[in-house]
Amino acid sequence: MDFSADSSYLQVSTGSYKRQVYEVPSGKQLVDQAVIDRITWATWTSVLGDEVIGIWSRHAEKADVNCACVSHSGINLVTGDDFGMVKLFDFPCPEKFVRSFFFLSCIVSLEDVR
Repeated sequence: MDFSADSSYLQVSTGSYKRQVYEVPSGKQLVDQAVIDRITWATWTSVLGDEVIGIWSRHAEKADVNCACVSHSGINLVTGDDFGMVKLFDFPCPEKFVRSFFFLSCIVSLEDVR
């Protein structure tokens, strides 16, 4: 769950792998992609969205990438996956199959990275 920089919007990733954006405090769901594209996010912890298409490898299934977090500077993204890999990307990474630096953790399935 992430707030926009001005706290006017909230984004969530659902269990059915959909990214949803809501207005705060009304709770009205935003569906206009042009408006969503103009939002500046204070944080980013979603594995979904055009900004993070590049985190998915050619053979990844939806459930393989468990978590993501953008650095405070907004230029790097780190992910954790089911294989214990921590991957570092440039952010945003809107192109498919971008290169990353990767590190093997001692945890089999990473559920959170910060």
